[in-house]
Amino acid sequence: MAVLYHHPVPEDITLLPLLRAVADPVRLGIICHLHSLGEANCTTLLRGRPKSSMSHHFQVLREAGILHTRVEGVQHHNTLRLDVLEERFPGLMASILRECPTSLPENG
Repeated sequence: MAVLYHHPVPEDITLLPLLRAVADPVRLGIICHLHSLGEANCTTLLRGRPKSSMSHHFQVLREAGILHTRVEGVQHHNTLRLDVLEERFPGLMASILRECPTSLPENG
């Protein structure tokens, strides 16, 4: 049975959950790392962290409307929903992404 994730439609994405999601350093690190990669599976984004806590972070990012997870077999491929977020909150993600380090530490 395939896992299907809920991804909010643009009009259901609100600012407060989005800001709460990016305020967490681990989630901001996921966003920055994913932005540098374009698309990545969950394993690539774990970066040495426990799978259980990372599942929670992925869920928060999905529910905030930041992350899209596409399931292909057993692989979960993640991308940022930059086009949707730009439409909903112009310039917000660009401002957040400007704060990403140019090289990420192993735990970032």
